[in-house]
Amino acid sequence: MLKYGSTLLLKTTLIFIGLVVLALAVFALPNLYKGALIEFPYASNAILGIAIVLYVVVVPCFFVLLQSWKLLVLIDQNKGFSQSSITAFGRIKYAALIGGLLLMIGFVPLLYPIAEEDDAPGLLIYGFLFACIPFVVSVFAAVLEKLFQNAVDMKSENDLTV
Repeated sequence: MLKYGSTLLLKTTLIFIGLVVLALAVFALPNLYKGALIEFPYASNAILGIAIVLYVVVVPCFFVLLQSWKLLVLIDQNKGFSQSSITAFGRIKYAALIGGLLLMIGFVPLLYPIAEEDDAPGLLIYGFLFACIPFVVSVFAAVLEKLFQNAVDMKSENDLTV
């Protein structure tokens, strides 16, 4: 029963994260876009590019949440150490990597005109740190993928010896 309670908590957390990302995409990002256009009219193209990149990054984010949900379902079915979970970790790894690359290539360079005009080089550092978050998720998923692969291999070896 404790196992189902812990996955229930994690599933609730995934739903909450998904709702927060959705709310940010629907409500906060348009207001951020409008406010940034008023504040930085000289960088309207950069602001439009930033908004587009942030909307595109929502897709890999929801894909990671979906794959995480699938992992929790596998754990509920007592199939946590299976090839399906390794596949889910691989998909999380690549989706997070794609999200990080989108942010690093499309988001951080577009902050430069704003930082240059506003004389705020720290903005680029914050943008870079924000863009590194998906890379951390990708590395963590890669480590877990390898760990689960080793566990599945050991499990299959034990099944063959018995």
